[in-house]
Amino acid sequence: MRGVDTERIQHGQYYQYIVSMSIHNVSKNGIAYTRAMPKLWDATIEAHRAAVRDATLDAAAALVAAHGLSAVTMSQIAKETGIGRATLYKYFPDVETILIAWHERHVSGHLEELTAIRDRNGTTGERLEAVLETYALIQHKRPATELAAFLHRSEYVAQAHQQLSSLIQDLLTEGARTGVVRDDVPPRELASYCLHAIAAAGRLPSEAAVRRLVAVTLAGLRLASTETRIAGAHSDDVERVYEQTAAVSLTTDSV
Repeated sequence: MRGVDTERIQHGQYYQYIVSMSIHNVSKNGIAYTRAMPKLWDATIEAHRAAVRDATLDAAAALVAAHGLSAVTMSQIAKETGIGRATLYKYFPDVETILIAWHERHVSGHLEELTAIRDRNGTTGERLEAVLETYALIQHKRPATELAAFLHRSEYVAQAHQQLSSLIQDLLTEGARTGVVRDDVPPRELASYCLHAIAAAGRLPSEAAVRRLVAVTLAGLRLASTETRIAGAHSDDVERVYEQTAAVSLTTDSV
């Protein structure tokens, strides 16, 4: 692929420098001083490997999207990437491993985005709403394809889901402490409620419907005024919010 070739051209400057360094090594008593070379070689090789790996992941995902999961072979991926098949096998043993690596990179990018939103300036309520809305839109845009179903069975997805739950729990704990979020239900339960509720975004017909779902989810997290607070509330409240959210989701699905 062009991306890989461009990377090689860029790295060519490093190779020339390495060669020139090796030619102009200063020798004393038969000892060559080449301390600059290992770092340059390491940086160049590592950058090249990263470029090949990224190009391979992108090529595989594009081929699967175009031809289907079962139709893609290692030979096709190697050709699309612009590398030899033998070289490809040095990076990945099979198509499945390539696709899992692509998905892990994709999910990691989403987690980084959500973490940045959690940590940015703003009130707890604003950041909580932004995290939930961003995650809901990610769910909404995720295609319901054979590839998506295959990839979401991986162990990495379960780990990412736990990281996301912890991220939301952090905001809920902060919100409960500052009075923005209800404190009669543990943050862990509220985070689980959020994730279950937002999962419905993948079945909604529009981004407007997704934002309505986020608004309903937030309504279950916070109390509008002290008059609405129910003394001695229990975890049964969470179950009632689940039912309300499900009802809204079914209604908006048909809009």
